[in-house]
Amino acid sequence: MPIVTIQQGPRTVEQKRELVKKVTDAFVEALEVPAESVMVWVQEYPAENWGVAGTLTADK
Repeated sequence: MPIVTIQQGPRTVEQKRELVKKVTDAFVEALEVPAESVMVWVQEYPAENWGVAGTLTADK
């Protein structure tokens, strides 16, 4: 059973719905597994909880 974890900043439910569908479809195609076996976890982090190049994302 493939398990995928996606870590990202907050997105809308519609965006997450589309992302989960496309990630699932990619695993079904690449690994030839049933969609029911693919688990996708979306972990969201507010901008003040992560940074890039030494700067908090909230400060950009």
